[in-house]
Order: sequence, then C-alpha cells, then structure tokens
Amino acid sequence: MLIMVALLCLLVHSAPVHAATYTVGDADGWIYDVVNWPNGKTFKAGDVLVFNYLPEVHNVVEVDINGYNRCKAPAGSKVHNSGNDKITLVKGTNSFICTFEGHCLQGMKITVTAK
Repeated sequence: MLIMVALLCLLVHSAPVHAATYTVGDADGWIYDVVNWPNGKTFKAGDVLVFNYLPEVHNVVEVDINGYNRCKAPAGSKVHNSGNDKITLVKGTNSFICTFEGHCLQGMKITVTAK
C-alpha cells in the first residue's frame, strides 16, 4: 500500500511534457529559400509549426515526400491559407510546400522528421 501511495504522489507531482512550438523561417516567416530552415533542429511528434505569411500570395500545403520533391501537391492534399497556420507534427516525415506558381521551386518548401 505504501508503494502505491508513493507512486501516486510521484505521478501527481511529475511535470507534464509540453510540445515545442517553432515559427517556420523564424522572424522572416514562410518565405522563399526557407528550405534549409529545419537544419540543426530536432522535432518530435506533437510539436507545432507556425507558418506566418501573406495569404494573398502564399499558402501551405501538406504533401508526401514525392509531392515535396516534385513541388506538386497530390490530389486531396490539405491546404492551409490563413496566413497564420499552426500545424501539429506527426511521427515520421512531415512535408510542406507553397503551391503558388514557382514558389516551391524557389525554395518555399520544408520537410521535417518528427521522432
């Protein structure tokens, strides 16, 4: 019984683990040549990416790795266009592109691997 009480006390006093929030492109936001922004960062499932941009001229589209490499969104891809999108990472590869003409080819794309 004492062991159960001790474990319960530890559980009650343990701090919850919170997901990290990252602003893509840092202060510059979701812009051209952001492709290398993830370099040196470690991501976990549940972390949140915030994409800040002008929705009149950009968007964020969740794509698979083929869509990322080809700069083409497959049919049914989730499109974000609020200008302040918050996307929670899932475990594995998470890839995003801008589908406005030529933007992805100019480096407006990122892929991150969440553990």
